Amino acid sequence: MASYAINENFLQQLETLELILKNNVAGLFGGNHQSKKFGSSCEFADHREYMAGDDITKINWNLYARTENLYLKQYLDERRLKTKIYLDASLSMDFNKSNKAVLALQIAAAFAYLSIVLMDKASIYIIKDNMCYEVIHEMANKDSFYTDIMKLNTIEFSGDFKFSEAIMKEDVGYGDGLSIIISDFLTENDYQVGLDCLVDKKRDVLCVQLLSKEEVKPTIRGKIHYFDSELSSSDYRKNVNKDVYKAYLEAVNYVKNNLKNLCASRGANYVFMQDDKNIKDTFINMFIEEGVLK
Repeated sequence: MASYAINENFLQQLETLELILKNNVAGLFGGNHQSKKFGSSCEFADHREYMAGDDITKINWNLYARTENLYLKQYLDERRLKTKIYLDASLSMDFNKSNKAVLALQIAAAFAYLSIVLMDKASIYIIKDNMCYEVIHEMANKDSFYTDIMKLNTIEFSGDFKFSEAIMKEDVGYGDGLSIIISDFLTENDYQVGLDCLVDKKRDVLCVQLLSKEEVKPTIRGKIHYFDSELSSSDYRKNVNKDVYKAYLEAVNYVKNNLKNLCASRGANYVFMQDDKNIKDTFINMFIEEGVLK
C-alpha cells in the first residue's frame, strides 16, 4: 500500500531535487514557457540571482542587506500555465505489494512541485474506472503544495483504468500547459482516443509507463493460476515454461513499444520505468536520459 508515500523524507528529497535540476527543469515543459512572461504585474512570483545587464531597479535591496547577495524580484503577468497530472488509480497499480503505487504517487508529487517552481499551477487527478476525480486543485505556490500534497496518501487503488472514457468527460483546457499521465497502461481499454483529445487541445503530453520489476521479468515458474486484478472473470491457468515465459516478454515489449510509437506519432513524450528506482534516480537519470528534461 502507498499510505505513506508522501512523507517528510520525500519532501526533503524534493527540495534537494529542485537544486539539482535548477538548470534543466524548464525543458520539461517544452515550448509552452516561451509564452510565459515575467512582467510588471502586482503579483510577486519569486527571486532569481542578479546577472550582468539586468535591470538594477528590480534588485531586492532588503534581501541584499540580509544576505549580501544580489537577487531580482520577478512578477507574473496574468497568464499562468496549468500542469494537469492524471494518475491511474486502478488496482493493478498496487500490484502484488510492489512499489508501483508509492513511486507513482511520488512522481505525481514531484512533477507538481517542479511545475510550481516554474510558476505554473498544478492539479492532480485520479482515473478510476471511467471517471476522473480531482484530488488537488491548482496548487499555485509552495505553501499550497505543502498544504495539499498529503492528500495523495489517502488515495485507494481499486477498479479499472478507462482513460479515454474518463478524459472525454473533462474540461482539459486548450493550449494552456502540460498533461502528464502516470499508468502501467496494462489495460485492454482504449487510451488512444484520450491521448488524441489532449493533443487536439494543443496541450503538451507526457506518458509515464510504470511497471513493477516482477511484471517486466517474472520470477515465477511452474503451474500457476493467475487472476486479472481488475477483472475477476478473467484468469489464466497454465504451466509457465520457457515458451510461455518468452511469449510473455514479447507481449510486454509489444505493449511498451505500442505506447511509445503512439506517443511519437502524436508529438508526445514517453518514458518507461520500473518501480525499483527511487525518486532521485527517476528524475536525474531516467528523465534526462530520455530527453524529457533538457
